[in-house]
Amino acid sequence: MKKALLSAAIGAAVLGAATAASAGTLQDVKAKGFVTCGVSSGIPGFSNPDDKGEWSGIDVDYCRGIAAAVFGDASKAKYVPLTSKDRFPALQSGEIDVLTRNTTWTISRDTSLGFNFRTVNYYDGQGFIVKKSLNVKSALELSGAAVCVQQGTTTELNLADYFKTNNLQYNPVVFEKESDATSAYDSGRCDVYTTDQSGLYAIRLKMKNPDENMVLPEIISKEPLGPAVRQGDDQWFDLVSWVHYAMVNAEELGITSKNVDEQKASANPDVKRLLGTEEGTKIGTDLGVANEWAYNIIKTVGNYGEVFDRNVGPGSPLKIERGLNSLWNKGGLQYAPPVR
Repeated sequence: MKKALLSAAIGAAVLGAATAASAGTLQDVKAKGFVTCGVSSGIPGFSNPDDKGEWSGIDVDYCRGIAAAVFGDASKAKYVPLTSKDRFPALQSGEIDVLTRNTTWTISRDTSLGFNFRTVNYYDGQGFIVKKSLNVKSALELSGAAVCVQQGTTTELNLADYFKTNNLQYNPVVFEKESDATSAYDSGRCDVYTTDQSGLYAIRLKMKNPDENMVLPEIISKEPLGPAVRQGDDQWFDLVSWVHYAMVNAEELGITSKNVDEQKASANPDVKRLLGTEEGTKIGTDLGVANEWAYNIIKTVGNYGEVFDRNVGPGSPLKIERGLNSLWNKGGLQYAPPVR
């Protein structure tokens, strides 16, 4: 009995220490004057720097949205490019405040790694890209192929599962960095490259001869991509989550970056609560920010549809259809809890 009580006490102490160590992120962010986001080292449409070092993409806009919510200024964000291998230690150590880097939400990452996920800012799935000259129309025709893949990712695990399930043989060619894996595929070192399908469209744009490559139709996994924070800091977790929900609710209500100032005069109670104009509202205060937190996000970053369209949709070179990322009332999965 004493041993059980001692074990319980030790466990509680460890949990308490972990919670104390990771709590207060919002206060830390306010004190330093900017939010630090872990992003990819360069995936067009998600997080990618231009030749001037200016970052853009869905994940970058998410970080900008957090900055807008906290400071009323979307520019108060710092981006730390991370490989798949480095991203989790960077979050665990406190080097970054939030991981906004095309990262799949899984049970092990939610538990054993000590992270919290809640929102999905892009519903994706793993696919394959091949040279058209290979004359392959389906992933089921890839038996014996050399497949380039990035190390330490769910992509690597899904690849093994898919080929095993379908009794196919393959030769994995593994790289730590995505850029090395894609370069190897582009140079002909392997027959196939595999990653999230959205990433395949982005990567194809960077290849020497994009039109000579095709994305195969198969989707072999569920890849819910979204931000992650450290466990033990509920206030920061709530704020990061509601940045996404604010963008989704804004799109559903027809509020855009262009009409948000007009919408502040709306009599619609849902609009008034979201934009902080309802008398007596304290939603922002409860989140630890100003009551205009959502207005600031929408005004400077846009609603979810605007973010999607300009980064990966019709307003971008990728031209990806909304599909599963449409709003719930338009046949998709993007759904946000009510602001009330």
